[in-house]
Amino acid sequence: MEERYNKIIDISFKFGVRIIKLFQYLVDKKVNVAIPNQILRSGTSIGANVNESVFAQSKKDFIN
Repeated sequence: MEERYNKIIDISFKFGVRIIKLFQYLVDKKVNVAIPNQILRSGTSIGANVNESVFAQSKKDFIN
């Protein structure tokens, strides 16, 4: 099955990569550990949510 190109998946992936780089930068600068960890969790969860919605099996699955 051919996968369609989805711009939102691409944008959210690139955003996640930038968030990881920001996390690494903040850790290197020895910023309080709670801030980089929260940025990493919240920034990368966007991609996970987009992925779940795009690959939902049904409308009920998408809503869930």
